[in-house]
Amino acid sequence: MPEAVAVQNSPKSVGVIGLGSMGLGMAKSLLKAGHSVSGYDVSATSLAAFAEAGGRAATSPADAAQGADIVVCVVVNAAQTEGVLFGEGGVASAMKPGSVFLSCATMDPAIARDLSARVEAKGVHYLDAPISGGARRAAEGALTILASGSKAAFASARPALDAMAAKLYELGDAAGAGAAFKMINQLLAGVHIAAASEAMAFAARQGLDLDKVYEVITASAGNSWMFENRMTKVLSGDYSPNSATEIFVKDLGIVQDMARSQRFPVPMAASALQMFLMTSAVGMGRDDDSSVARLYAQVGGAKLPGQEG
Repeated sequence: MPEAVAVQNSPKSVGVIGLGSMGLGMAKSLLKAGHSVSGYDVSATSLAAFAEAGGRAATSPADAAQGADIVVCVVVNAAQTEGVLFGEGGVASAMKPGSVFLSCATMDPAIARDLSARVEAKGVHYLDAPISGGARRAAEGALTILASGSKAAFASARPALDAMAAKLYELGDAAGAGAAFKMINQLLAGVHIAAASEAMAFAARQGLDLDKVYEVITASAGNSWMFENRMTKVLSGDYSPNSATEIFVKDLGIVQDMARSQRFPVPMAASALQMFLMTSAVGMGRDDDSSVARLYAQVGGAKLPGQEG
């Protein structure tokens, strides 16, 4: 047993695909933990930031995965994940037998199961490992990871999981369970952002001091993590994206598709999805998801910090 632990905790060769706000922080956490990390992103700026942090900038996903014990894929959705795995220059054929692929994108559980089967047919472990916590926690190695997969997949991925997560939930022995848990989280997160935005814009319409509203609500029963986190963006008038509106257009769309296929009603999620869709439609899709408050303000004749007029 001591020998197994020593091997498990020894530095590993890790490839990270996707060096956006989450992936870059995760890659830096892996570097801090002493792992040898290669990273790839389509953005030259992201690659340069990764190289400056001490990582090896790869020329393709396959280059990042070549010889790696662990590959962490931090892209936007299932289609991008499939492209990383099986597209031109994909990692599925580059990864060595017995290595493990961590899929961190939010996706339909059925797609996670399909990707897992295709990856494992090549002799590579697959861990369904969606993430939660935001860019700051990613950089701190303090994410929450909602994972499912075989015991072998967990064992192979453990060194990377320990470096990236403060909380790891082992949610089943097959891919799909992690994805399903993440969709429940995203349903709640999207509804909470929409509700927080509605409340803050409504408070503005009444002429209330929004800083005081924030102080009171965060100390009261109506508070939520999303209110406390996202409404600071509204107070500052700075909508540079920590998490873009389009992310919840995607994620709540997945919730709708899942619910429709199962004939299960999700009216709260449906209403929230429409608010994110409208926010995107008026040009705020790439802005922070708290921009839903700006849409409410526009429709309701309220003035938020940073708005003219």
